[in-house]
Amino acid sequence: MRFLTGLQPSGQLHIGNYFGAIEPAVRLQERGEGFYFIANYHAMTTMESAAKLRENTRALAVDFLACGLDPEKSVFFSQSAVPEVNELAWILSTVCPMGLLERCHSYKEKMAKGFAATHALFAYPALMAADILLYGADAVPVGKDQKQHLEVTRDLAGKMNDAFGADLFKLPEPIINEVTAVVPGLDGQKMSKSYGNTLPIFGEEKAVRKLINKKVVTDATPLEAPKPTEGSIILALYKLFATPEQYQAMLDAYHTGGVGYGQFKKDLFEAYWEFFRGPREKREHILAHPEYVEDVLKSGAARAREEASTTLTRVREAVGLIWY
Repeated sequence: MRFLTGLQPSGQLHIGNYFGAIEPAVRLQERGEGFYFIANYHAMTTMESAAKLRENTRALAVDFLACGLDPEKSVFFSQSAVPEVNELAWILSTVCPMGLLERCHSYKEKMAKGFAATHALFAYPALMAADILLYGADAVPVGKDQKQHLEVTRDLAGKMNDAFGADLFKLPEPIINEVTAVVPGLDGQKMSKSYGNTLPIFGEEKAVRKLINKKVVTDATPLEAPKPTEGSIILALYKLFATPEQYQAMLDAYHTGGVGYGQFKKDLFEAYWEFFRGPREKREHILAHPEYVEDVLKSGAARAREEASTTLTRVREAVGLIWY
């Protein structure tokens, strides 16, 4: 089975990125063939600085590898290293109804945040569909808020199959981890850079400790009193990093009282710091060998282009672009 995941190089990775996309991708590479890419074409819809795009692309490659992506088990590449994806996006757009794009919430959300109303932003789902269909993905890990885009992909694949051949594209299935599909931010909202409520994967020790102490929202329950568990941000985050035994111990302390939120925040930091110890050490090693990242991406791009070329040749023949 082939899995596919793409991540935009939009800046420092946070734990929402980790549990929502990176950890599932790393886990799935043990179950099948993974095609994982850095979505730098997509990033251009909201990023105007070429220097920043280059910087973020490289940083994402380093961090993804540090978090466990294995280039021996997966194909890892930059989206822009496979230009065939743009031709397929154009072909898909010829069967894509305007209404389908107009209903996509991502475009509306970006507009509400003040981003320019460009064609690229509007047609984003067609390029996303091309990302998936170009490599023949069987399944795509998605968050609940991204499921609509996969539905667009399936719709477009179905329209192409109806028009040009029933076996032109396979219809990919979503994989949704219900437990970690939405990681809470430090303020209780969904974790998002736009809300300023993120917890970085690779933050500095003192800075992250301070961030947890200052930003994690709690109520005014006295130290000696039992603490409410429903809606507790500390508990929700701690559960992601702690062992079942550690989590149960904190839950018991909440119920019995006698422990303040300051101690719970300290325990949260310690669990977080230990959880990412291995990735931090691996990241330091990768940063000391920059040529490794370049070699991995070049090798992955070559493998991805082989697959893309095969798919695109089949599609071009089916739609009549190869006529001689």
